[in-house]
Amino acid sequence: MNAGKIFIVKNNGTREEFSTSKLLDSLTKAGASVEVREKIANHVAREIEDGMSTTAIYRHAFELLHKFEKPVAARYSLKRAVADLGPSGFPFEKFVAEIFKAKGFETLTDQTVMGVCVSHEIDVVAWNENKLIMAEAKFHNELGMKSDLKVALYVKARYDDLKDREFLYGPRRRLDEGLLITNTNFTEKAIVYSECTGAKLIGWNYPKVGNLHDMIEDTGLHPITCLTTLSGMEKRNLMEKGVVLCRNIRESGAALTAAGLSRDTIDNAVKESNFLCPPIT
Repeated sequence: MNAGKIFIVKNNGTREEFSTSKLLDSLTKAGASVEVREKIANHVAREIEDGMSTTAIYRHAFELLHKFEKPVAARYSLKRAVADLGPSGFPFEKFVAEIFKAKGFETLTDQTVMGVCVSHEIDVVAWNENKLIMAEAKFHNELGMKSDLKVALYVKARYDDLKDREFLYGPRRRLDEGLLITNTNFTEKAIVYSECTGAKLIGWNYPKVGNLHDMIEDTGLHPITCLTTLSGMEKRNLMEKGVVLCRNIRESGAALTAAGLSRDTIDNAVKESNFLCPPIT
């Protein structure tokens, strides 16, 4: 080990040198104040040990952020909150469909469409007057998992088989865009392949602009798994009643009461929801 350097273990098992700037960047994106960012970064830097996992560092930073700026902590936990949709039983493709709806598209999930050669099962179909999109939604429970070249290859082959067909989603027209969307990241080979062939990939941080994180922030479609004011059991109960997005908290008073939430808990959840995804005025 190099003297003076601390190496941490990422979710995929690889090691990299700990970077205070990366921690500060993540806190900045979540909306933490300068004072709180510096407090957390200094605290983590004092306590970090060689071989510590990124998950342990995240949890420590989250606990401190929750203490200093509770509403910001919900945004900081967004990536893990999306991963928590899987164990909740809410399909990732439905979440992706909600994002497209918020962008003005009509959507359907779990569609079977005929290509030139064979039929294909499509996770999300989204269309408006100008565009028809078909998307493969690749979900990973573990944040260290990446969608690899093999996935990119089969998705590209699928859309090559579909591109010369006409479809009746909205007006009769051909497919404008085929996407591979994941809640984590892509391997380097998958990215190189997509940039060479024009296959469009959307991951948590890829591309630099217009990635999944950006899409969620732009549309305000944070899942209720983000909320720090609700327990895990309360979140699961609400999702079973169809309350999946944090903005639904403001629209589902009866469901919140039926889930056994107290008036104070409901008020705090609504307040946190208003911070994460403010009502459109």
